[in-house]
Amino acid sequence: MTTNETIKCLMTRRSVRGFDPERMPSDELIKEVVTAGEYAPTGRGMQSPRIVVVTNKVVRDRLSQLNAEVMGTTSDPFYGAPVILLVLADKERPTYLYDGSLVMGNLMNAAHSLGLGSCWIHRAKEIFSSAEGKAMLKEWGIEGDYEGIGHVALGYALNEPAEAKPRKEDYAVWVR
Repeated sequence: MTTNETIKCLMTRRSVRGFDPERMPSDELIKEVVTAGEYAPTGRGMQSPRIVVVTNKVVRDRLSQLNAEVMGTTSDPFYGAPVILLVLADKERPTYLYDGSLVMGNLMNAAHSLGLGSCWIHRAKEIFSSAEGKAMLKEWGIEGDYEGIGHVALGYALNEPAEAKPRKEDYAVWVR
């Protein structure tokens, strides 16, 4: 394994599917994670994504309920995480989907580097294309043609993440 701390962090991050709902990360830690997301690469440096930081339990629980409805379940798709980082991206930019995905990756890797757990939760596209989702965006002062890229469930993990599965043999193809 490498001795480079950044690469070690990238290699050891795992999705967390069980969070301590009673243990809220500090605003300072959340801000560090968000700042890392803000520095993700974007097409032509145009910064098409927006990050919505949800620490309000009522809003968090409503997002969970909406997400569960899209998924066709009643369980909490956010696994008890007390913080949700919603990533949206401006569809006016041709690279919006890639930009938002890179933000998601930065958020999750930064969380791991700070001792927090995270998990990419899908269905943001469906939630924020609905009338209620659009009303939420308007209430939060977000105007424009934004698409939900994903939610990052964020918090302290209840358990240690599992070891990485072995990488497949043909993951990388070298052309020399």
